[in-house]
Amino acid sequence: MTSFAELAASRESCRNFSDRPVTADQLKALIETAAIAPSACNAQPWQFYAVSSPDRTAAVAKATQGMGMNKFTDRAPAFIVVAEAESNLTARLGAKLKDQQFSQIDIGIATAHLCLQATDLGLSTCILGWFNEAKLKELLAIPAERRVRLVIAVGYAASDALRPKTRKPHEDIARYL
Repeated sequence: MTSFAELAASRESCRNFSDRPVTADQLKALIETAAIAPSACNAQPWQFYAVSSPDRTAAVAKATQGMGMNKFTDRAPAFIVVAEAESNLTARLGAKLKDQQFSQIDIGIATAHLCLQATDLGLSTCILGWFNEAKLKELLAIPAERRVRLVIAVGYAASDALRPKTRKPHEDIARYL
């Protein structure tokens, strides 16, 4: 990539992974990049659970499926499960005063960092919001008080061809005042 815009344009939600494994070092690099994302009051309200062992990967895949959703996850060689950790006091107070979900916003920013780092490393990702939270907590020993917010499937795409991106027209999403 020669620019951030090109990197962002080359990131897509992969639903067809190859059999090539993802290494522990690669997963660590993704989490390290997510960890430097900005967060409200530097609260860093996240906990990442990297899963790459075949037995646990298969179980996580099953926990993301249901009602016909996410069948492709059976082919994902790794997952990163993102749970919401408790924010610091300043961020919690600010969230209450401003009626904002800062922790969830922060997790979204960290997830974007993670997925763009994956793209930069030649990996592909798919961010999943459909999953069985209770099953994931049981499988990964996630404390009961934490919410699982996202599951990210990670691997190498079976094809390098990018799909055309369909987006709303610019005039529908932007206002210049």
